[in-house]
Amino acid sequence: MGVGPVHGRGIHDTTVTQCKGSSMSDILHREYPHVQFRKHWNLSDRALMLLGQCEAYVEGIYNTPILPPQYAELMQVALLTGAQATTAIEGNTLSDEDIRLIMTDEKLPPSKEYQEIEVRNILDAFNVLMREVITEGKDHLVSPDLLRRFHTMIGRNLGEHFAAIPGRLREHDVVVGAYSCPDYRDVPVLIERLCAWLLQEFHYGRKQQSFSEVVIQAVVTHVYIAWIHPFGDGNGRTGRLVEFYLLLRGGNPDIASHILSNHYNMTRPEYYRQLEQATATRDLTSFIEYALLGFRDGLVQTLGTIQRSQLRTTWERFIYDAFDEIRGTVHKETLRRQRSLALELPFDRSFQITDVPNLSTPLARMYASTGDRTVRRDVERLMKLSLVVRTEQGYATNTNALRSMIAKRRSRLA
Repeated sequence: MGVGPVHGRGIHDTTVTQCKGSSMSDILHREYPHVQFRKHWNLSDRALMLLGQCEAYVEGIYNTPILPPQYAELMQVALLTGAQATTAIEGNTLSDEDIRLIMTDEKLPPSKEYQEIEVRNILDAFNVLMREVITEGKDHLVSPDLLRRFHTMIGRNLGEHFAAIPGRLREHDVVVGAYSCPDYRDVPVLIERLCAWLLQEFHYGRKQQSFSEVVIQAVVTHVYIAWIHPFGDGNGRTGRLVEFYLLLRGGNPDIASHILSNHYNMTRPEYYRQLEQATATRDLTSFIEYALLGFRDGLVQTLGTIQRSQLRTTWERFIYDAFDEIRGTVHKETLRRQRSLALELPFDRSFQITDVPNLSTPLARMYASTGDRTVRRDVERLMKLSLVVRTEQGYATNTNALRSMIAKRRSRLA
């Protein structure tokens, strides 16, 4: 976002001197009416429904085993997507491939160096926080020191490409687009009040947070950091890192705690519109609902990926069991070849007999010295074992055979 210093007192010329000796309530209600430090939102029926769905999907993710290779792949996608999303919102243009190279410790061209550092800082922060929360069992209250620490993480080694001193509250007034941020002299007391209010409102100090409180606190804290704008630069990244941390600290899955940042990035115009609307109306109801919708959809996608992985694993077990039943009735080499064919066939599309040698490198090698008759014979064997079926487009793996292994329920009424 375009953030720059505003020289002089900005919008607070007439009252800032009085504010120095004023009570906290004077500052909040006279100067920054949207920064209320109270519950200025309502959870609509739709929001409550979304929260219930989110909690159910989180439980589904927890209760679905993930094989190590699939977990590693999901974790890589989560880190890549989260780092790209939170930096892209601020103008970083690195591609997925660029970030994959960074994640394997490769260096990008010098022209992309500062963008690489931005992404590395986020990736390092994610990894540090996941290690602390998940591996070491550490957690922290949201405090001024924690916010400064997170800001230091995201601003490290950026030099002139970071318009702030990492970890230091701003010492000048700023505007963001049309939004004039609070006077820099009020920032320390606003941050102190924010941290105290979060502890009181969301009950983490008693370690009795509900799922809803975890998610709502993460979203609300992110917005309040955007409003207070405590640092000269990097406030968006800091706020989204705090949001990530609060979701992680509250027990959300590591492979899903990046989802909100990705949602904001993928719906960037709506993200800005919702922030502006919340500021103008002094009401977070709509922003929370917008965030919950994105969180729900991201959880659905994550759980779907896990379930597809589980389906693939179950399908492979089904193939091995099918060939175990005919072991001894088929030549070993033939059995091995036909089983390999079943394992290599596409899971999500039809194919023709003539396509088979081109479906994968292992199949190309396997059928390099055979003809179409061998391929056809092998496919016919798979059809007899109910592993392949005919379709209008040719042939397809018979994943419907797995439906006999799924719990039954009554069909929904029209």
